[in-house]
Parts: sequence; structure tokens; C-alpha cells
Amino acid sequence: MQKKAEEIRVPHTFAIIFTIILLVAAATWFVPGGEFDRAKNQAGKTIVVANTYHQVESKPQGIKEVFMSPLKGMEKAANIAGFILIVGGAFAVIQKTGAIDAGIMKMIRTLKGKEILLIPITMTMFSIGGAVFGMSEETIPFVGIFVPMALLMGYDRITGMCMPFLAATTGFSGAMLNPFTVGIAQSISELPAFSGIEYRTVVWVISTIIAILFVMWYAKRVKANPELSPTYEEDQVTRAKLQHLQESEATLTTGQQWVLALLVGGMALIVFGVLKWEWYIDEIAAVFLGMGILAGIAVRMGTNDIAEAFISGAKDLVSTAIIVGLARAIVVIATDGKIIDTILNAMAAPLAGLPALVSGYAMLVVQVIINFFVSSGTGQAALTIPIMSSLGDLVGITRQTTVLIYQFGNGFTDMIFPTSSVLMGCLGMAGIPWSKWARWVLPLQVVFFIMCLLAITPAILIKWGPF
Repeated sequence: MQKKAEEIRVPHTFAIIFTIILLVAAATWFVPGGEFDRAKNQAGKTIVVANTYHQVESKPQGIKEVFMSPLKGMEKAANIAGFILIVGGAFAVIQKTGAIDAGIMKMIRTLKGKEILLIPITMTMFSIGGAVFGMSEETIPFVGIFVPMALLMGYDRITGMCMPFLAATTGFSGAMLNPFTVGIAQSISELPAFSGIEYRTVVWVISTIIAILFVMWYAKRVKANPELSPTYEEDQVTRAKLQHLQESEATLTTGQQWVLALLVGGMALIVFGVLKWEWYIDEIAAVFLGMGILAGIAVRMGTNDIAEAFISGAKDLVSTAIIVGLARAIVVIATDGKIIDTILNAMAAPLAGLPALVSGYAMLVVQVIINFFVSSGTGQAALTIPIMSSLGDLVGITRQTTVLIYQFGNGFTDMIFPTSSVLMGCLGMAGIPWSKWARWVLPLQVVFFIMCLLAITPAILIKWGPF
């Protein structure tokens, strides 16, 4: 009876997202259509032109548009969905070699009694990745490594997902050098590149410490009492499948050693490619596909075995790929209905008459709301920075502070909004329902929001920045 009540209280992720699609479609019937003019800036990027909002003909989205939106969403998110399937397939081949399982057990035995140290070490590394080169989509394959590792250490799959995803997203949100948020936003605001790095570094350190302490506190509680985990039932099933590893000697064959070397080398190549050659998910997917094939060859798997393992891994993530398309369908409905610019204008216009401090807090709320519809850091910068910079000029908020507010609003809620493709991809790899994750991460979201308010307060009061 208790399990049945739980199922009724927590709808399936598909149902939740489709309900949001219906609500956004309903909004297009009541919210007037509107647009800002767009123009290219000196860097050649298309941005909105402040103070050019005008109403256009409304385009209410009906039943036809609602049921067409998932396919359109899949088209818009095809690269992310394809990336998830390819990485899932390649990762399944690598896992079938047994190298990752044996490597994890060797590490666990090395850290026996000190497992908790893995959390601050790995989270600091991934947070640096998010802060320095905008690590985001790259965390999806790492989840597949850290979830079984966390389970075998006595933690749960949420802890395993937090080590790469939560850490990288925290670094991304409080970044000092992220080229996809700080770099783009400062360029649009005509600020010196990566200026204000000192203050942003302090913010990054504080936010990373908060994330690490929260996860360590949670991990200790779950290890002491596994039933406290929201994913306890799923964890029990997976632990049973991993039981044979705890009983094995976890010796690495020569082929498996080659696989681990290949995995480490591939990850290093991805990091170098992102930093040096500006690689994105196309190149990363190619590296993983190559690693999967070479891993199979290294342990002398047959061609059919490699193909079957790949198909099995990709099949396990089909639902995740569909969820990514559904989540993007929300944006499709809002965009086709011409309401995103209207929402932005309606929220931004009243702020001009407020005191600077209140305006700054309200600007953060606006950025958070817009982030639900425009999860892309670059896209959100192009949409909101020209408007928010002009608004900040009017109320006495420096452009440097405006960029910081945008950065906070754009990043931290990616940990919970189902419109974030990276979040949904990581949840799929971890096998965590969005509803359970959302309830777990909500308290941390509250803590981060308070931190953001505290961080922008002195910036507004001292008029931080060159201008």
C-alpha cells in the first residue's frame, strides 16, 4: 500500500514534462506574442537589441502543435540525444570488458577506510573543469563510472552522480573563466575579457566548498543508513548485480589494463581537445565510439559481441534520449508561441523603478526563470545580457555585476530544471528518476540561491567592476 501511494505521489518523468508542455501551450493563449529586434554585435554574434520590444501576432499552440512538439524537440536536441546513445553504447562495450569493474574494486581496496576522501578530491577536479573550460556535457559518461563506484563503497547512486555532475555544474555556475558564460557575457557587455576574476574566484571557492560539504554530509548519512536514500530500492538491485565483484580478487588481465589505459588516454584527449581545439559533443562522441571499438579489440571480443554490447547500451538510454527531446519541446512551444521575449520584457521592465539592491535580486529571479526556457549559457547571454546591462545602467548596477547575476541565474538551476539536457542525460546514465533527484537537490538549491543573493549584495553596494 505504501509503495502504491508513493507511485501516485511521484509521477513518471515523462508525465511531468508533458504536463509542463501542456501548461506552456496553455500560456500561449493568454500571454501576448512579442519580440525584441535582433542584430549582430562586433563579435558577429546575434543578440537582442534593448528597448526594441514590440508586440507581434500571437500564435497560440493547440493540440496539434503540442503533439508535434516532441518530434521538433528531438530535432532541436538531436545532437545531445545522439551523443547520449553513442556514449551509452560505447560505454557498454567498455564495461563488458570487465576493466572498469576490476579497476573500481582495486581503487576501493586501496582507499579502504578512507572512501570519503574520494568525494572532495573528485568534486574539486570536476568543479575546476566547469569553472575553467565550461565542462558540462562531458560529465555524462563519467556518471557511468562513478555510480557503480559509489555503490560499491557503500554510498548510493545519487552520491555517484554528484561527484562528476553536481561538481562540474557548481564550477560552471560560479566560474571565474568559463568561456561559454563569463567570456560571452563580458564580450556582449563590452567588459575586458575575464575581468573581475579575483571576486569570481572567491565565489567559486565558496560554492565548491558548499557542494562538497553537502554531498559528504549526505554520503555519510546514507552509508550509515542506506534506507535514507531516495534511490534505495534501485540501489539494492544494482548492488546485487555488483555482488560478484566484491567477492572477486579484482585482478586485471593484460587486455583490461590496455582498456583502462585507453580510457584514461581518451579522457585526457577529450579534455585537451576541448581546451585546445574547442571540441564539442560531436568530437567527444567520436572519441568514445573509437574507445568502445578499441576496448573490444583489446580483450579479443568478437565483432558481433561488440555490436551487441553497443546496441544493448544504447537501448538502455533510449528513454533518456526521448526525455531530452520532450524537455526541448517545452522550449519549442514557448518559442513558436512567441512568448519568451514577452515574459522577459514583462519581468524586466518594472525593475527600472526599484532601488539598485532590490533590482539586483529581482534580476537574479528573472535570469532563473529565463533559464528554464533557455538553458544554453551562450543563448541566454545573447537574449538577456543586452537588456539586463541597459537596465543595470539605469538603476546603478555595474555591468560586471550584471554578468555575475546572469552567471548565477544561468547555472545553478541546471541542477534541477528538466529542460537541462545535461541533467537529464546524467540522470539517465545514473538510473535516477527526475522526480527523486529534484526532491533531493531542492534543499541545496535553496542554499545556493541564498549564497547568490549574499554574493551579489556587496558587488551592488560597492559598484564592483570597471563599469
